Amino acid sequence: MSNGVYYSEYLQLDKILNAQTLESDKAGDHAHDEMLFIIIHQSYELWFKQILFEVGSVMEIMSKPNISDNSPDLFTVNHRLNRVITILDVLVQKIDILETMTPLDFLDFRNRLRPASGFQSIQFKVLEAYLGLRMNQRHGKEYYTSQLKPEDKKFIEDTEKTKPLIDLVNEWLERMPFFDEQNLWPDGWNSNTEHPFWKAYQVAYDASLLPAEKNNLHRFETLFLGNEKTTETVLSPRARRAALFILMYRDYPLLQLPFQLINNLLEIDNTLSNWRYRHINMVHRMIGTRTGTGGSTGKDYLQGALNSHYIFKEFAELTSFMIERNKLPKLSAAMSQRLGFDV
Repeated sequence: MSNGVYYSEYLQLDKILNAQTLESDKAGDHAHDEMLFIIIHQSYELWFKQILFEVGSVMEIMSKPNISDNSPDLFTVNHRLNRVITILDVLVQKIDILETMTPLDFLDFRNRLRPASGFQSIQFKVLEAYLGLRMNQRHGKEYYTSQLKPEDKKFIEDTEKTKPLIDLVNEWLERMPFFDEQNLWPDGWNSNTEHPFWKAYQVAYDASLLPAEKNNLHRFETLFLGNEKTTETVLSPRARRAALFILMYRDYPLLQLPFQLINNLLEIDNTLSNWRYRHINMVHRMIGTRTGTGGSTGKDYLQGALNSHYIFKEFAELTSFMIERNKLPKLSAAMSQRLGFDV
């Protein structure tokens, strides 16, 4: 045989396949299902590594000062985010395998795991930080890093100092140029007056609201028509306007990749939510109302995280401000050409 790459050496299987040490065996009381428990969680961590690799590359692209919507950059971003979504789907499905272990099987070794817990997964915490979940937004934030080693706690804190994906997307949306180009809008408009498109959109949106929904008009004015974002929001008004425009006019060729990007962010939130929901049900089935091995409140903590940890919720809330296609303000011929790549 030649001295080329050898399968087991390339994959370093000697390290991987010998990385399962059962705590029950150390105690001389073998628990059969502990092997499954270890392998499931090791495979989770491997997939987390791949997700971080993909999200990190997306953040690098989105950090560029200029990204052409008619270039390979946005295609690459969407392709890699789609891969992340597919991997997250697999992680949800892996719970099916873990659920072949019964509560009694788990009790055979559970107490030997303390205080280790999935709550100590550094990679998952880094993923949440990469996407944009910050300490002050977390459920049970006083507990979030309390179970970590000092060096791991510092690593998470340092990671949260970097600009997350949601901020990079906000900056990308703010650079959307169309509303600043006077030749695309009626003569006589300039940047010192109310934009004719949003003036027309506000009128159409108001007309679409039921009497019980009229408070939404004030929210629209606050969230979309100002210049500065509030301390409670991530997306700026300018970014919201761009995102809503992309959602409403997504059928134009130039907006299809931007629409896919926003949709992929929403799907990441949705899939993470599915994973948390399945995790809650599994924990309730396995330990009922008992505390987790890491000392958390178990099911109650997970339920709070499910309700609180939507990272891209401001994109989901844009649907509250959409109107019917046939009521959309008509774009000028110049704008239609621009959005059709005919420039």
